[in-house]
Amino acid sequence: MTMPTWAAPHATGPVHATVHLPGSKSLTNRYLVLAALAEGPSRLRAPLRSRDTLLMTQALGALGVLIEQVPPTTGGDVPDLVITPAALQGPARIDCGLAGTVMRFLPPIAALAKGVVELDGDPRARERPMAAVVQALRDLGVLVEAADGDRLPLRVHGDGAVRGGPIEIDASASSQFVSALLLAAPRFTEGLTLRHIGPPIPSQPHVSMTVEVLRDAGVVVDDSRARAADGQDAVWQVEPGPVGQLDVQVEPDLSNAAPFIAAAAITEGRVHIPHWPQYTTQAGDAMRDLLDAMGAEVSLDRTGLTVRGSGELYGIDVDLHDASEIATVVAALAALAETPSQLRGLAHTRGHETDRLAALTTEINRLGGKVTETEDGLVIVPAPLHGGVFSTYADHRMATAGAVLGLRVPGVLVEDVETTGKTLPGFTRLWTDMLTDGPDDTRADTAPTAG
Repeated sequence: MTMPTWAAPHATGPVHATVHLPGSKSLTNRYLVLAALAEGPSRLRAPLRSRDTLLMTQALGALGVLIEQVPPTTGGDVPDLVITPAALQGPARIDCGLAGTVMRFLPPIAALAKGVVELDGDPRARERPMAAVVQALRDLGVLVEAADGDRLPLRVHGDGAVRGGPIEIDASASSQFVSALLLAAPRFTEGLTLRHIGPPIPSQPHVSMTVEVLRDAGVVVDDSRARAADGQDAVWQVEPGPVGQLDVQVEPDLSNAAPFIAAAAITEGRVHIPHWPQYTTQAGDAMRDLLDAMGAEVSLDRTGLTVRGSGELYGIDVDLHDASEIATVVAALAALAETPSQLRGLAHTRGHETDRLAALTTEINRLGGKVTETEDGLVIVPAPLHGGVFSTYADHRMATAGAVLGLRVPGVLVEDVETTGKTLPGFTRLWTDMLTDGPDDTRADTAPTAG
C-alpha cells in the first residue's frame, strides 16, 4: 500500500519563531490513570489532546470513569479535563492503538476492575514487549490470558482487588513496566515492593516522573533504593492507601519541542519555547545540553527556553539510554553535522513503535547518508544528502526526524506525516507556521480529541 507523502519545507533562511507546544503526553496519561483511581474528581489543566491521550481516556471510560472537557480556567483555548472516578467494571474492550502508555499502564488497572477486560491494538502493538507486566500480574494472583510471548491481545480477569506485596521484574525492555505497576500499587491491598532485576532500565527519568506524580496525589513512595542503585537492582516501595484528587497544570511536552529547537540550530535562527520548566522529570529536557554540545546557544529563563543557531553544528558522542525519545531528532542533527557522531544506549528502541535503529539507518542512508547500526546505537558520518522519500513506519518520532532533515535538504518527502497526531496533532501546521514570514508566534493545534 502506497502511503501519502508530505513535502517537508526547506528553509531558505534563518527560522525565527516562538512555538507554543501542548502538554506532555507522558504526564497527561499518568495523571489520567491516577485521577481514575482517586478519592474524588480531579482536574487537568492544559492536557495534551492527541491520539495517545484519546486512547487513554477511552480506555478509562470503558472501565466506568467519567472524563469531561470543560472550559479552561487559566486562559488559552485548550479545554481542561475533569475526571470523576467510579468503581472499575468489566466487561470492556480497550483499543491500545500503538500507545505504550495505554498497553502497559492499563493491564494493572484492569486487574482492579470486576470482570473481563480485553486489550488489543494496532498490528505493530502486537509485536511490542509486554511480558514483564503480564508475568508480574500473574505473580500477584491475577489471571491474564495473552498471545504467544505474552504480548497483545490480552484478557485480564479482574475481581476488583489485587493482593500486592513484593515482586521482581526485568524492566530492561521498557521503563513503562515499572511505571505501570507503581501507578496501580496504592490500590493494591498490600501496596507493592517492586524490585527490578536485570540490565539498567531505559528512560529512567520516566520512572522518576511516575514517582513524582504519585507523590502529587499524596501516595507514599520510597524510591531511595532505586536512586542509589542507578537503574540496576533498583527497588521501589509504594504504601497502600488513598489516591488524592489532583488539580494540576500539565507541562509542555519537551520531547515534542525537540524538532523545533533543532530547527534553530540547523538554520542559524532563533526558536523560543514558552513555559519551559526550570525543573522537570521529562527526558526531553536533555535537548538543552545536547544542542549546547553541538554548537547552538541555549538559554533558559523564567519566560522559557531560547535556542539560537551559531552557524556551527558539531557531531556528538552521547549515551541516550535515559532520553531515547529524542534520539530520532538527534540522529537527524548528526546527519547534518560537520563531524561524526556516535549515539549509544539505544538497543531498547528496537521495540518502540518501530525498530528505530534500523529505520533511521535505512532512511538516512536512502537520502545519501552514511549511518552504521551498532549493537546499541548508531555511528553517523557526515555525507552529502539529497531529496527522496523518508518512510516513517507509523512512528511519530521518525516523521519529525524527516521534517528536520528537510529543513536543510531540498526535496525530502515524509511518508505518512499524520502519524505525528499520536502525540502532536497539527504538527505540519506548526512546522509550516514556524517557517512562514509574519508573526513570530506559532501555536499547537487545539482540535478536540478527548471527551
